[in-house]
Amino acid sequence: MSVKASLHSDIMRLAIPNVLTNLTVPLLGMVDMHLMGYQNSELFMGAVALGSVIFNIVYWGFAFLRMSTSGMAAQAFGRDKTVDMAMVLFRGMAIVFIGVCVLLVTQSGILKLSLSLLDGSSEVKHLASQYFYIRIWSAPAAIALMVINGWFLGMQNAWYPMLIAVVINGVNILTSFFLVKYMGMKVEGVALGSVVAEYVGLVLAGLLFLKKYANVLTFFSLKELFRWHALTEFLNVSGDIFVRTMCVIVVFTFFTSQSAGTSNVILAANSALLQFLFLFAYFLDGFAYAAEALVGKYVGGRNVSMLSRTVKALFLWGVSMAFLFTMMFWIGGDWLLKVFTNQQDVIAEGRRYLSWLIILPLTGFASFIWDGIYIGATASKLMRNTMLLATLFFFLLFFSLRDQLGNHALWLAMNVFMLARGLSQSVLYRYLPVFRKSFSLT
Repeated sequence: MSVKASLHSDIMRLAIPNVLTNLTVPLLGMVDMHLMGYQNSELFMGAVALGSVIFNIVYWGFAFLRMSTSGMAAQAFGRDKTVDMAMVLFRGMAIVFIGVCVLLVTQSGILKLSLSLLDGSSEVKHLASQYFYIRIWSAPAAIALMVINGWFLGMQNAWYPMLIAVVINGVNILTSFFLVKYMGMKVEGVALGSVVAEYVGLVLAGLLFLKKYANVLTFFSLKELFRWHALTEFLNVSGDIFVRTMCVIVVFTFFTSQSAGTSNVILAANSALLQFLFLFAYFLDGFAYAAEALVGKYVGGRNVSMLSRTVKALFLWGVSMAFLFTMMFWIGGDWLLKVFTNQQDVIAEGRRYLSWLIILPLTGFASFIWDGIYIGATASKLMRNTMLLATLFFFLLFFSLRDQLGNHALWLAMNVFMLARGLSQSVLYRYLPVFRKSFSLT
């Protein structure tokens, strides 16, 4: 097999299970929207959308753990340093323990602050509160799984995260259907489904870890856990990725809040359309995760030739997927709207903004591929800076055009946000520290 064919094979070996893993996530969101969209009021769709935004804030706030764990574990794998591989996992889990304790103690304050910042009717906020106070108990399992799955990916193992995600989302869907359709629950049913599923997934992750990586436990060292240089490196990378992630949270939270502040129908329509974006994003993230694993391995092994080939091959796949999704949204967009709801006013409103979703794969694909490359290279500062720039463009454009364009300004700003990320990362790629310092490239 040629080097080129072998490389594409490696990408697909990692990407396919990650794509399958990620597709279960928007599928779950679609099921929740379907369950709430076929109730007798749009309030339930809005409540789950608002509640989900709060958990996006919580979970995306911890997403830096998966990304930093994945990139650093992959580099340790490339260096063939077993102790370093093990300690990346242990340091991540230590931060999970501290973070979860703070999260559970401050849950009431988090909810009050979130609802005070988010627009929405009092009825929607009341239902969102019910959703939050149940689902918050899934947080310990969900956040621990971020680190575990990131570590598995760094070990070049994409099949374990796929199996865990399929089981979690399968249990979640079945439980939510049972509680909503047969037990008569509403928002509390989909929230409880999430709690049950996350703990099933955590148990499965523990069993899979012990099956293949039990020897890693023998490398645990309290002294090594708090070794200053390694700890600060982990925290510095995590801190940059945290800022980057907070920018994503701010943009998507503002998007939903602005929708809620306009009307319940706009909130429901935009929430349904966002599922299109999430479907594309989670699909492309499968290739981004492959980039994290492969780029991290080649950076750790200082194999500049394979690194360059990997980047080119990843973008070939990214362009192909962008055109595929653009065609899919163009041909099947109206049908997808009807999957989410049978309320005609919501469907009619969603059709007005569907064109923005059709072009979004083309404006957004590069940002997803570059994120995986930057994470694998642990080039966290440049990734942080490009995200800050794109976020600035998002708000400048929206506030400049909202009076003239209304909700269209929101969708235009989202497309520009994605495009700005991809373009700025493309420009700064040659300035990645790993290229200048490790490989002495200019």
